[in-house]
Amino acid sequence: MAKTSPVEFVKQVQTETRKIAWPTRRETIMTGVMVMIMTTLLGSFFLGIDSLFDLIVNALLRLAQ
Repeated sequence: MAKTSPVEFVKQVQTETRKIAWPTRRETIMTGVMVMIMTTLLGSFFLGIDSLFDLIVNALLRLAQ
């Protein structure tokens, strides 16, 4: 494997960086909003599931007494 000089490495990095398709400001904001919405929905869903299991377990424990 051929060794690359530090200068050549930096040039290659700059060349590859220019190829990146950076998202627009609007795309970044929309993605952030979608992440917040999905996080809230999933958090609410798992809160509901956890509460349901809590009720079931407590009911079973009351039966065991």
